[in-house]
Amino acid sequence: MLCSVTGQVMTLVNVFVSVYSLIIFVYVLSSWIPLPYNTTLNRIRRFLSDACDPYLRLFRRVLPSLGGIDLSPIVAVLVLWLADRLVFEVLSQL
Repeated sequence: MLCSVTGQVMTLVNVFVSVYSLIIFVYVLSSWIPLPYNTTLNRIRRFLSDACDPYLRLFRRVLPSLGGIDLSPIVAVLVLWLADRLVFEVLSQL
């Protein structure tokens, strides 16, 4: 039974990391595309901003500014993947 629960937790964490990484990727791509003022896509962009900015802000505080280049999404996704691996390693020991 414990093996089943740990497998489900590992799957849940893996799916969360994958989906959140995809949301960050779409957020970055959408920030490169100018949109007309009042479109449905602005609502999607606002959702992406609300979902990603609090997490990305953690990394924007500590990373140096490189002009117009924002490295926080890259570092944020790498941290998510490392956390996924850490959870996998810890739970596989149980």
